[in-house]
Amino acid sequence: MTKLLALATMLGITAVVAGSAFAGGPPGASFYVDGTLYRTVGTPTDFTRTGAPASSFDTIYQFQGAQPFNVATAAPGDRDFNGGRWRVQFLTFPSGYQAALMSADANDSGDIDSDAELATALADGTAVVDVDHPPVWFECPVIPLSHGKA
Repeated sequence: MTKLLALATMLGITAVVAGSAFAGGPPGASFYVDGTLYRTVGTPTDFTRTGAPASSFDTIYQFQGAQPFNVATAAPGDRDFNGGRWRVQFLTFPSGYQAALMSADANDSGDIDSDAELATALADGTAVVDVDHPPVWFECPVIPLSHGKA
């Protein structure tokens, strides 16, 4: 049952992260890194129980529909980028997403769009990691969008 749940969760994450990747043509925007939008192509990988060290993964914070795009902690060109290996952490918003946005949207973009902004919301408790939803570990490429546009 646990394996089935993990697989279903991973497939759901792949679909959310991949966005329109399976709709034909190039994939659409999937997540922000430092205010820039990136896209990806979903892959059927599952590293959840491989024993790989956590330090070999970057994190994607999954907003569970609260905003159009998720936030990742690294991208190609970042010194600490792990090549598209991801740990997905699901977020909840105890006081509602708008409270987190008001607290953390430092650049007034209308989204939480960087790990620095997300760190603000996590630090003040307006966003929290959903402990009832275990992380998912997988791999997918990171493709920059031209000019950061969706």
